[in-house]
Amino acid sequence: MTGNGRTAGRLRLRAVDTDDLQVISGCLQDALTCVGDLSFQPKQRRFVLLVSRFMWERRPPAPAAGERVRAGLRFRHVAKVQALGIDLADRRGLLVLLAIEARPREAGLDIVLNFAGGGTIRLSAECVDCELADLGEPWTTPHRPRHDEAPGQGHDTEPSR
Repeated sequence: MTGNGRTAGRLRLRAVDTDDLQVISGCLQDALTCVGDLSFQPKQRRFVLLVSRFMWERRPPAPAAGERVRAGLRFRHVAKVQALGIDLADRRGLLVLLAIEARPREAGLDIVLNFAGGGTIRLSAECVDCELADLGEPWTTPHRPRHDEAPGQGHDTEPSR
């Protein structure tokens, strides 16, 4: 894992292998995004998204509360992007990121973003080259994500700022 770690209270991480990617995945568990905040830039071979990530690394101000912050996630060396179970035409469609996983292929790997409700985005990439950076000041949310509920329940779906 490379990067500054925390700079002035902001998280900034870079993943260059699958172990690093798992660290970033943990930081992004329960991150909220909209379909309109996803962007594949084929000429630059880059996939980026903006999220409202729950700050799991911080002690909550109250047992059921926590903090969120806007963050950017960028993947480089991406040849192709495929979405399954996500309506890309619904630009306001809310997505809750559960995990990011790497699946090696004969040449390169697939990086899979798994969302609540079963939707996935698969990035066909040459290698792991990913950056996560907080982009603003955090805000308090009274809604701490929960994982003890039925599917589709228990996620903080507060609009991002």
